[in-house]
Amino acid sequence: MAELNVRVIPNASRDEIVGWHAGALKIKTAVAPESGKANKAICALLAKHLGLPKRAVSVLRGQTNSQKCLLVEGLSEAELRERLGG
Repeated sequence: MAELNVRVIPNASRDEIVGWHAGALKIKTAVAPESGKANKAICALLAKHLGLPKRAVSVLRGQTNSQKCLLVEGLSEAELRERLGG
């Protein structure tokens, strides 16, 4: 299990993982931040990128904030950093 700090940019033109910025992974999503939809979208995007099932990535802290901490199950901190290039 690993924790990952992310900065989310909602209402973007497309879903994408931008890269590392100030110690957090920057993720853009085309989904609006309403009723947790953006949270679900970034979790699904990250899970797909990491080759994990959707349920393996969840929001641990920051449900209503652009700064979030995600919980990634099935990978260690080192494996997560390696797969994300950080």
